Amino acid sequence: MKKQIFTSLILLLMIINGCKKNNFSDKEYFIFGHFYGECVGNTCVDIYKLKDDALYEDTNNNNPQKTSGFYSGNYTQTSSQKYEIAKNLMQSFPAELLGENATTIGQPDAGDWGGFYLEYNFNGVRKFWLLDKMKTNVPAKYHTFIDTLNKTIYDLQ
Repeated sequence: MKKQIFTSLILLLMIINGCKKNNFSDKEYFIFGHFYGECVGNTCVDIYKLKDDALYEDTNNNNPQKTSGFYSGNYTQTSSQKYEIAKNLMQSFPAELLGENATTIGQPDAGDWGGFYLEYNFNGVRKFWLLDKMKTNVPAKYHTFIDTLNKTIYDLQ
C-alpha cells in the first residue's frame, strides 16, 4: 500500500512538473543564433530570442561578430510551432559557460564555417558569447550544446 501511494505521489509530481513553463521572469530571456561572414542569402544570420511563453526572431540580421558588446536586435514573435522547437533549449545550456571569462570561444567564422551568438539574461546575470561552430576549436564540454544549437536552428529554418 505504501509503495502504491509513493508511486502515485511521484507520478503526480512528474505530471505537475511537466505542466510548468520555463519560469522565466518578464525580463529574462535567452538569445541564440548563428552567423556566417562569407555568405549570400537569408540564412547568413539567424538570431532568436527565447522567452517563457514565446520565441522571437530578429529582423535586423546583423552579424554579431561585427558589433561590439551585446547584440541589438529587432524581434518579432514567431509561430507557436517554432516556440515548441526551441522551448527546451535552456535545459541543455552548459552552466560552465557562465564561468568563462572570455566572450569569444574558439575562432568563430575564421574559416567560413560560422559562429554562434549566445546571450544569457537570468537572475540578474547578463552575459554574451561568440562561440565557434567548429567543435574542434572549443572545449569538449560544449560539444553537445553545439549539436543541440545546430539542430534547433536548422529545425527553425
